[in-house]
Amino acid sequence: MNINASLFLQAVVFAILVWFTMKYVWPPIAKALDERAQKIADGLAAADKAKSELSSANQRVEAELAASRNETAARLADAERRATLIIEEAKAKAADEGNKIVANAKAEAEQQAVKARESLREQVAALAVKGAEQILRKEVNAGVHADLLSRLKTEL
Repeated sequence: MNINASLFLQAVVFAILVWFTMKYVWPPIAKALDERAQKIADGLAAADKAKSELSSANQRVEAELAASRNETAARLADAERRATLIIEEAKAKAADEGNKIVANAKAEAEQQAVKARESLREQVAALAVKGAEQILRKEVNAGVHADLLSRLKTEL
């Protein structure tokens, strides 16, 4: 065979191969490459969207945490204010109760002092009567001399 014919025949076969590849093989490969490129682009878009959603979610979480911290601080301040108020009320009640107890104790002490004075007056009157009996060497009738004894008690 002739080299020119062989080259020509190889060129024709190559041209047929190129045409066949361009007609039947290249479109599915190009389609697969385009689909792959589209999937990659979609994945990158989804990743960017997820990143922006994560960023906004983080901002919302930070805002919620800040609000929660502020609310917690406000509640703690309110609780401390209430505790202080309750303590002050309890102190005031305790002071009132203490004053009442002291007043009652003073009144009771005064009553006991009055009773003790009365008792002492009675005892002194009895002693005075006994002393007078012994001085007079005779019995003094308490019923008869009640007026005299009552004046003696008031003088004491």
